[in-house]
Order: sequence, then C-alpha cells, then structure tokens
Amino acid sequence: MRQLSLLVLGAALIAPATVSAQGRQTERDAFTLSERVPADKWIRVRNVNGEMRVRASSSDKVEITATKSWRRGDPKDVTIETKKAADGSILVCAIWVNTNTICTEDRYNVNSDDRRDRWSDRDRNDVSVEFEIRVPKGVKVGVWSVNGGVSVDGVTNEVRAGTVNGGVDAMSTGGPVQASTVNGSVHATMGRLDGDQDLSFSTVNGSVVAEFAGDIDADIDLSTVNGRFQTDWPVTITGRIDPRHLRATLGKGGRRIRLSTVNGNVELRKR
Repeated sequence: MRQLSLLVLGAALIAPATVSAQGRQTERDAFTLSERVPADKWIRVRNVNGEMRVRASSSDKVEITATKSWRRGDPKDVTIETKKAADGSILVCAIWVNTNTICTEDRYNVNSDDRRDRWSDRDRNDVSVEFEIRVPKGVKVGVWSVNGGVSVDGVTNEVRAGTVNGGVDAMSTGGPVQASTVNGSVHATMGRLDGDQDLSFSTVNGSVVAEFAGDIDADIDLSTVNGRFQTDWPVTITGRIDPRHLRATLGKGGRRIRLSTVNGNVELRKR
C-alpha cells in the first residue's frame, strides 16, 4: 500500500467497562470505523492478541468495531491506528505501545531489541482486542493476528487470512483465498479461480482443507508428516509415490496449489 497517510476514520469511544464472571473487564466499541472502500481494493486489519471475525456488510461501507478485554493490563496501552492509501484501500492495526511496532500492509515490524521485553510484559499487559469486520461486495480482505482465531465469511473477492496461534476458517464466494497458521487448523473455501496466481494453505499442528468449485487446472503440492492425503479429483502423479509428499497434476496443470502441515491431514475437496 503506497503513499499511506494517517486518516481519522474511527473513533475511540470512552465507554464504561463491564466485568465478566471470569474477572475480565470489557470495553465494547473501543474503536469504530465506517468507510467506503472501492471494489477490488483492500481492507486490511492486523492484530496481536485477539480473535478476528469477518462477515458480509448490509451497507455499502466497511464497518469495523473493536472490543478490548483485560484482567491485569491497561487498555490505554493498546491503540488502534488507521491508514488510507491513495487507491482507497484501508489498513487498521492494533498497536501495543512501547514495542516500536510499525503498522504496514505486509507485517508488523518490531525492533528486535524490544522483542524480548515486549513478550516478557505479556503477563502484565494481557489486553486482547477482538475485531468484528463487515465487508460489502467486491472488497478484498486481508486479516492477520498472532494469538487468536480468524474467521472469514460473506466475502465475494480475494481473501488473505492468517494467524500464529489459532485456527483459520476463510470462505469467499469469489476468490482466490490464501490462509495460514502455525498452531491450529486451516479451512479455505472459494468459488472461483481467476488468473494464474499460486495459492498456499499451511499450518504445523492441525489439518489443512481447501475447497474449490468446479474443475481446476493446477499443479498441486501436498505434504504432511503425521497424517494422510485426500483429494476429490483424479490426479496424475509423476515419479515415485512418497507417503509424506504428493506432487500431482489436476487437469492441464498450471498454477501451483500448496497444502502443507506436519501434524494433521491434508484434503483437497470439490464443492
């Protein structure tokens, strides 16, 4: 996202905190955003601690609400930054202060000297941020967290979703979809494959399932150490059969579709 500029789109509202039975305090609507994003442009949201949920919008605007919760931490130590690109794409990041974290469209950039201090403070700063994201038709979606599951449904265009600790369930009636995690399962579903973009679905601990509509032409690369392979398509295999690594051709071949895990099954399904 080039020529990013700060944009005051959301408002951090001062709302009274409620206390749950587990002793966690909650501040709802800690951040809100309601903004139009042009079709085929991106809404990108990045988080560190907390779940992310994307659903279809009933309006023509991207609508985001964030809920902060904590037991020992201070919610003021987490700010939410918004940037807008010249093409109308929007980037939203939850920033934990005193970490030298920089919000970019590619990833969080954290000064390596501060990384140890950042994570050693987690017991004191246990604030989590849960994002609820509503997206109109035609808008592309990119959502990433570190600690928290990611769920995407109701999207009609490209999706990129990922986390480190948590599952990823990403669905688009259009596509393409790419999804990854480390500790958790991945389930990706898409309605069509335009162009020749390579696709990747990966985890370390968990299963990986990718579902496609209709016939596809692709070179597939499936790998697992402790699990099995399954495909709903007849495949052409060249070379020897490796129980941990399967390379094959669907249809005429073409784009590369990679599904990988270490502990779990790998499944390529037809919708």
